[in-house]
Amino acid sequence: MTEPIRILHFADIHVGMERYGRVDAATGINSRVMDYLRRLSDLAELAIARNVDLVIFAGDAYKTRNPNSTYRREFAWRVKEIADHGIPVVMVPGNHDLPAAPNRASTIDIFDTLRVANIHVLDHASGVTVIETRRGAPVQIAPVPYPYISELTSQEAYRAVSLGELDRIVTAKLDAIIRGFAEEVRQRPDTPAVLVGHFSVDEAQAGSEHSIMVGRDVMVSRSVLVDDAWDYVALGHIHKYQDLNAGAQPPVVYSGSVERIDFGEEREPKGWVMVELSKGRADYEFIPHYRHEARRFVTLNCDCRKKDDPLDAILKLIVRNQEEGVIQDAIVRLRIRLTAEQDALLKERRIRAALADAFTVAGVIKEIEWGERSRLGAISVESMTPIELLDRYFVATGVPESEKEALLADAQGVISDVIG
Repeated sequence: MTEPIRILHFADIHVGMERYGRVDAATGINSRVMDYLRRLSDLAELAIARNVDLVIFAGDAYKTRNPNSTYRREFAWRVKEIADHGIPVVMVPGNHDLPAAPNRASTIDIFDTLRVANIHVLDHASGVTVIETRRGAPVQIAPVPYPYISELTSQEAYRAVSLGELDRIVTAKLDAIIRGFAEEVRQRPDTPAVLVGHFSVDEAQAGSEHSIMVGRDVMVSRSVLVDDAWDYVALGHIHKYQDLNAGAQPPVVYSGSVERIDFGEEREPKGWVMVELSKGRADYEFIPHYRHEARRFVTLNCDCRKKDDPLDAILKLIVRNQEEGVIQDAIVRLRIRLTAEQDALLKERRIRAALADAFTVAGVIKEIEWGERSRLGAISVESMTPIELLDRYFVATGVPESEKEALLADAQGVISDVIG
């Protein structure tokens, strides 16, 4: 019996995400960017240590379409390290990799331009490509990168259609491309086939990727992916690890992002997927880390409304979490519920000092109970902090509670960055 082909599947590196970071003195690179790069190094070391046969990258190398030269260098040498060990790397562009206009190079095309050995950048034009893996076994790769929607909308026939109709057109085109690839791979019935795509699927659970989206999103029908033409479907774009065909063949897997982007991913596992591929079957394992874990995001909640000394209650909460190892090296936010009278008793400087072991304090968010809620014009705004005013505004305008909390956290981060 032929030994299965070992594949490492990952996506959504987003090198360049600097939020919650600061310049790292040792490298001159933002400390959060270093988190992402360490995770990529971790992945590369694991691929080499386990002698995988093929590495698949399902898109979004960088945060932006125009990453700086340092970020390009740091990403490139880690990927090349894998290739230099004789492991082929297949790369398919994501929406963050694509240029603003068609016919311009994507951020990962440079590997093809320089003909870097063992690195294959594939797109729609590549068609189904047979890749020889490290031990010589062939695999069919069908690449479905994120489409150029702007190219479609620039055509005269589509300029007057509604956004809803445009979405349906794009979905139909992608579905047709995937069905065409499925028919093509069936012409080689003895060679395993993998579909590699970067897009949303209509039945997937979304993560935080929409908060950093570049342009409009696109959708593919799950029904076209659950096809026995494929032995494995490797997806990128959605940051939440999941199998859309769990317990059945073929696995249709989002590997998820390798690092947490924000607090929306606080409880999500992060990592990559190790696949054992044979013709007609794929088994896989989610790998959260090798040597470097993803940075933790931690929310501490303290309801102080019935406390005589709210500051003492908050400090005790921090100490308990400190002793349990929750705070150390984590990105931490503190959410406090207070009465209006208690607000004056807080000393934010002492709270931040108590959180000194955190990687970053993302915010100290005060949710103040004002009693009967009034419109902004019925209170004295001169005595309120910017966050309090913003909170009152959101309440007065009916912003949902969950959305309000996220907006207040972002605002607190901006204010902290400005005033220190």
